[in-house]
Amino acid sequence: MNLENLIRENVKKLSPYSSARDEFEQFTKPMIYLDANENPFSNGMNRYPDPQQKELKAIIADRNNVLKDNIILGNGSDEVLDLIFRAFCEPNRDNIITLPPTYGMYGVLANINAIENREVLLNEEFQPNVEAILNAVDNNTKIIFLCSPNNPTGNSFTDSSVIKILNQFKGLVVIDEAYIDFSKDESWLSVLKDFPNLIITQTLSKAYAMAGLRIGILYASREIIAVLNKIKPPYNINGLSQETAVKKLLQSTMPTQVRKILVERNKLIEALSKCEFVEKIYPSDANFILIKVDDANFRYQQFIDNGVVVRNRSNQPLCENCLRISIGTKEETEQIIELLKTFNNAEKSIIYR
Repeated sequence: MNLENLIRENVKKLSPYSSARDEFEQFTKPMIYLDANENPFSNGMNRYPDPQQKELKAIIADRNNVLKDNIILGNGSDEVLDLIFRAFCEPNRDNIITLPPTYGMYGVLANINAIENREVLLNEEFQPNVEAILNAVDNNTKIIFLCSPNNPTGNSFTDSSVIKILNQFKGLVVIDEAYIDFSKDESWLSVLKDFPNLIITQTLSKAYAMAGLRIGILYASREIIAVLNKIKPPYNINGLSQETAVKKLLQSTMPTQVRKILVERNKLIEALSKCEFVEKIYPSDANFILIKVDDANFRYQQFIDNGVVVRNRSNQPLCENCLRISIGTKEETEQIIELLKTFNNAEKSIIYR
């Protein structure tokens, strides 16, 4: 892969904005800061945050055995995904490839950035159709998006499919690992150094229980990170989010919570397998389960009328009459299991309130 051939011409020529904190770092020793036009009255948040999030990146890098130079953080994964579009895709000329059913923001970001989105459906097992994907590639194809574990299907893509795409596609391959911590499979971070065209995105929103902080993580080669840093907003992660994320990561509650979620996932799968209205339960490597039911609209409304919000995914390709159910706490799982019993025993024409 020749990275220079992938970067937009205007981005190549771009000089990134240099903020006051980029030019002069804050120190622990007393200093008088008169460089950033900040309010001088201290309240813990009157100063601009670290634009490079060095403390937070150091913790993330150490946990994942990568260098800080391989990381860029965003205001949620959506921001780092958008940075990829804006750095590498020329509007009204380039295209990307996505694999429905998948995370809908890839298509939204393509539309926002005036990039053609070439959709290549997954096969019936929700695996990439590698031959069809590679046949859809042309000289203006910049990125292939692989969501693994996939949303909304919950399954992981086979190693052989991903490796073939990485080896044969000359553009960027983005593997979205938002749900990797719930999977039995190893993260693709272990081979990041082997594929210069590989970008991996993760998040603190799912397994790390920090959805409210909006922190997305992107891993890539130093060269790709350098390009993205040219267009990253200077203070995109606010100070409260940085401080809270550092504190939460150091508490190390994630492994225990993930184990509990997996226990509840297994319990819910077992209960769903006994439901007559459930026609299929798809394998899950995520913190949710996709199920095919007799009538998704009716069952969705049944859940709503009983105080439970699930997601109707019937509008997605290959997901007719499918509901996606996130995994909750032990108490919530017990309530859902009891509710499923009433659904099982109810006539379809009756909605219990």
